[in-house]
Amino acid sequence: MTPLILIPARMAATRLPGKPLADIGGVPMIVRASRQARASGLAVAVAAGDPEIVEAVKADGGQAVLTDPDLPSGSDRIRAALDAIDPAGRHDVVVNLQGDMPFADSGLSGACVDLLARHPECDIATLVAPESSAADRANADVVKAVLAMAPQGTEGRALYFTRSTLYGDGPVWRHIGLYGYRRAALEAFCAAPPSPLERREKLEQLRALEMGLQIHAAVIADAPLSVDNPDDLAAARAQAAISG
Repeated sequence: MTPLILIPARMAATRLPGKPLADIGGVPMIVRASRQARASGLAVAVAAGDPEIVEAVKADGGQAVLTDPDLPSGSDRIRAALDAIDPAGRHDVVVNLQGDMPFADSGLSGACVDLLARHPECDIATLVAPESSAADRANADVVKAVLAMAPQGTEGRALYFTRSTLYGDGPVWRHIGLYGYRRAALEAFCAAPPSPLERREKLEQLRALEMGLQIHAAVIADAPLSVDNPDDLAAARAQAAISG
């Protein structure tokens, strides 16, 4: 396997415009995300929707490619970047790492690649973490993964993803928006139109399930901080003040 990490980023974020260049401890957020990814030892590039993002990443020694700012999703953005960077198809696995996770552990991408390596039937790999509190169960902003767990309890096959409340005994798995795609799965996914369940739940990964693609998820201990709004940005700045 020859994996490539691609980090989609664009300035026109709805809830926090300009967030890829938001200052976190003196470092733009997208640069922090790029540095964390590069620490994995895998090939990394930022799929940027704006030239200023490209400039910031390249100034830090990273790789970035400019993509059409009007692409409808991060998945479409990484597909466009992949075609530009690797038209010969050398990279057979693509990890979609979110640019708004500035402190994501460098091993998370490797965990997705490992799932794909161990499960030939798996088309897309992702990650889940235990709920952080009971309030997660009823929070529509917390996406829950419904999994058929393997006996050891450290990974499972995804049956569904939902924003709805989950009831009953057993753990609630909080989905982390990081994906490892086999290249053929990414190409098929991007070529397909949004599916009915995807439109209903506003969750892209449901398109893959409705297409019949298999998604497997590995369990990690904690969900990394995701910066989606001003409060998250304040939390990221506080974390940077402590950890550097």
